[in-house]
Amino acid sequence: MTDVPAPRLAETYEEVEDALLSRWPETKLEPSLDRIHAFAELLGDPQRAYPVIHLTGTNGKTSTSRMIDTLLRALDLRTGRFTSPHVERMSERISIDGEPLTDEEFVRAFNDVAPYTHLVDVSEDHPLSFFETVVGMAYAAFADAPVDVAVVEVGMGGSWDATNVADAQVAVVLPVAVDHARYLGETAAEIAVEKAGIIKPGSTAVLAQQEPDVAGVLLERAAEVGATVAREGLEFGVVSRVPAVGGQVVSLQGLRARYDEVFLPLYGAHQAQNAAVALAAVEAFLGDAEQGRPLDDEVVRAAFAEVTSPGRLEIVRRSPTIVLDAAHNPHGAEAVGAALEDSFTFDPLVGVIGVMTDKDADGLLAALEPHLAHVVCTQNSTDRAMSAERLARAAREIFGEHRVTVAPRLADAIDQAAALAEAGAAASVSVGSGAVLVTGSVVTVGEARSLLVRPRGGRR
Repeated sequence: MTDVPAPRLAETYEEVEDALLSRWPETKLEPSLDRIHAFAELLGDPQRAYPVIHLTGTNGKTSTSRMIDTLLRALDLRTGRFTSPHVERMSERISIDGEPLTDEEFVRAFNDVAPYTHLVDVSEDHPLSFFETVVGMAYAAFADAPVDVAVVEVGMGGSWDATNVADAQVAVVLPVAVDHARYLGETAAEIAVEKAGIIKPGSTAVLAQQEPDVAGVLLERAAEVGATVAREGLEFGVVSRVPAVGGQVVSLQGLRARYDEVFLPLYGAHQAQNAAVALAAVEAFLGDAEQGRPLDDEVVRAAFAEVTSPGRLEIVRRSPTIVLDAAHNPHGAEAVGAALEDSFTFDPLVGVIGVMTDKDADGLLAALEPHLAHVVCTQNSTDRAMSAERLARAAREIFGEHRVTVAPRLADAIDQAAALAEAGAAASVSVGSGAVLVTGSVVTVGEARSLLVRPRGGRR
């Protein structure tokens, strides 16, 4: 039993942030659902008040969840969406009808659950973590709204993730690769065992294309619990895609029909695949309610045309162009590299990279090296950030001494990269223009976005 003082109710957004950040960090995983089960029970098990579409995988969860959310809303369903981590503000993690909670709503969501956190804290070996508390806030807020369906992204893994207190009607598994090896496993197949835990009895498992050993693990789990399976490349998938101004035009084979000439305002083949997964997840969710009828073509086109995914190959400035992407592992960096080659003609492209100490920096740098003329190594403001100089030592081994610059302050790094991009473009005979790619961590991208993008009025 832990001696933890009873929480007081918060009055401001900043007080909620402080209260949540004082808890066990979300990067620390203790494999137990005991605390979140106890918390949810005290809250009245709100996660049982609505059906859930649950997403896991190494990369692509947030973009895919946003696509699912947008398509469900286009079908006149009220949605709740839980994603993590946030890009700029903590309240982004909990959205209702496509909009993050306002500051006032976020304070109310915290105060609704705060009295119960103490009861769990004093009854368990460990107090509730930051992540468990925010999950409880989200599930309670969705029940209070109420929503017709919740789209929920895992924080880390699957089986032991706090979000897995919910039993999803549709379980979505995006591509599985090695990340969080310390907690989840050293190989993709080992990690897949953990992620397969979101596939529950009687559910539909919508599986993105996977490596054979990963697919084997997921199919074994589905068979074990009697889940229906829909696989990318067999039951659904991308038929064709053509890069276009502002994104791409795709043809998608869904579970019920083929949908052609769909404009997706996101870049890269990986986003087209995410769109196919999102479409299949929505079709699977609707199930017998629609008696297998295809979705309305115009509704599908209109929904995908509205999709946004901040910090995912997002262009936030021009002259020079500055692109943000939250890739934080080699698998994500490879997808970004392919998208850059596919959709842009930047010359030169200068990278601003800041990573976390627990990530595979060498693998990420190696994946980006063919696409970057120069890299400016930096660091974000968190304690988990790898120092700019340590990152630079790794970068010099991969890029060479003359292609690496160090600028610990992110704002300085962006300024230096912009100057290099403009100077390189001026000296180039290429038809391309100079640009800057900020990447390496969701936190790095979030801090860059705060520097570069003026917030919309009325949201804070």
